[in-house]
Amino acid sequence: MMLEEYQPIMDYLSENTSYHFALVLGKTYEDEVQSLCEGKVQIASLGGMTYLQAHKKCAAVPIVQPLNKNREPFYRSVIVVRKDSPFQKLSDLRGHSFAFAAIHSTSGNIAPRYYLLQAGFSLEDLSHHQNFRHHDSVVKAVLSGQFDAGAVKDIVAVRYLEGLRILHRSERIPSVPFVVRPDCDSDLVNSVKSALLKINPDDAHQASLLAEWSEEFRYGFVPASDVDYEVVRRLIRKIPEQCDTACHPGVTL
Repeated sequence: MMLEEYQPIMDYLSENTSYHFALVLGKTYEDEVQSLCEGKVQIASLGGMTYLQAHKKCAAVPIVQPLNKNREPFYRSVIVVRKDSPFQKLSDLRGHSFAFAAIHSTSGNIAPRYYLLQAGFSLEDLSHHQNFRHHDSVVKAVLSGQFDAGAVKDIVAVRYLEGLRILHRSERIPSVPFVVRPDCDSDLVNSVKSALLKINPDDAHQASLLAEWSEEFRYGFVPASDVDYEVVRRLIRKIPEQCDTACHPGVTL
């Protein structure tokens, strides 16, 4: 799945810059941060939470972020239930089971746990919960009846709306940035930015190419900066300190 999502971008950058790009897949979110900060990779596509960790660990900076189909650099975390579920609001989930994505996932873990707290209850008020590595695994766990509800990125949820219903949408979350270390070669950074920023889905020639790309990247890119991710910092900081070990990784960002 990850290969299908990212390989077209690797091919595009190799064809539209003077550099050759190869895809390196990390086994975990932590692997991706480590690989970037140790110089094993020059550029990484990170979620909001993992970007903030990389920023703290090695002063990594975002260079571009993708646009959604409305040409905005945002997405939403959504909490989903099966279509036949009786639940109508977040508070209905008290005492029931919940599937989260990986613990370092902004949309699949950080945001939903915050919104459950906003609804008046914490993890201890769920019958049980589990973190899954992939968003698609969360969806399948809900569809199969293994869990009553789950949290995923909106573009994942829409692929399964024949069997799912969206119970709750988060506030807008800045889209996943492409990130570099501050000592990354400036010519490389500028080449990558230039190639990605010139993508235009309204161009007929490019549109045929982009049709094969992941939904997350086919609508173009805009420049990104650290301040764009302040909303993710605020989201994490709003979660009470006492729930660090249960609600999200105990980190200071």
